[in-house]
Amino acid sequence: MYKWLMSILFFGACTFGLIYLAVTFQPEKSEEDLAAADGMKTLKITASNFQFDQAEYKVTKGDTLKVILSNKEGKHGIEIVGLDVTLSGATTSKEVTFDKPGTYDIVCSVPCGAGHVQMKTKLVVA
Repeated sequence: MYKWLMSILFFGACTFGLIYLAVTFQPEKSEEDLAAADGMKTLKITASNFQFDQAEYKVTKGDTLKVILSNKEGKHGIEIVGLDVTLSGATTSKEVTFDKPGTYDIVCSVPCGAGHVQMKTKLVVA
């Protein structure tokens, strides 16, 4: 009798806990989701080991965008050379106004391994 009672209490508590977690769970919002909620346009740069997700990024002169760094694989940072934009570590987003037209290099700013030196892409502001 005691074993049955303990089994019922145990499974009842487990069921209650699972229902509580299912009802109260809210997925963590990404930087991109938060920027979209603010109505701000974004420029998302995804870094994986020794490459970026695009060979070239294009933005319109005068746009104010939230630049977001997403690390898909490994730990990386970015520097947009000539625009004073650096993202790494805890700072993975920054609001930037692209008011100077031109072509800028985007480089990985965190030593990430053997292919670090070749980890480059371009940003075109036109």
